[in-house]
Amino acid sequence: MREDTSDTESVLDELSRAATADNQSESYDISLGSTDDGTKDIERELDELMEQVNSALPTDEVQFDEAIIKENLDEILLMLIALHEETHGKELLSDLTHLFGAQLSPGTVYPSLHNLEEEDVLSMHAKVRTKEYSIDDEEYVRATVEQTMVQHLAFGLLLYAFLPRL
Repeated sequence: MREDTSDTESVLDELSRAATADNQSESYDISLGSTDDGTKDIERELDELMEQVNSALPTDEVQFDEAIIKENLDEILLMLIALHEETHGKELLSDLTHLFGAQLSPGTVYPSLHNLEEEDVLSMHAKVRTKEYSIDDEEYVRATVEQTMVQHLAFGLLLYAFLPRL
């Protein structure tokens, strides 16, 4: 039997507080596209989001393994494209490497981009040397990201409920 049972209830409480701290009286809202000042760069925005996650968890830093990145690639690509407003595949590959430590091949990323474009979720604008992608269906992106979030939270809560049995 495992003796190291860190205070998992406080972890759940901290996650709940962190998730509701800024919007206790407001409805759930995901802002896609430009930000208020329009000049925030994606790296700083993601760093701020990860700070919120890290402050709510009992670890020094959250690391995502490559399998999780691959399983949620569409949602991650949609998030990155929404934060950039318009971007190209090479920049997305760079973001995946830099921000998530994932070394995904173009053969993994580009088919996802093409599928999202075929589903009319993304629009593609051909440039001289590249193709730029932008969000075409914000409603679909919001629903997809929210559904994925709920699934991950539900799975985390299932694992949390199982911990006392160890």
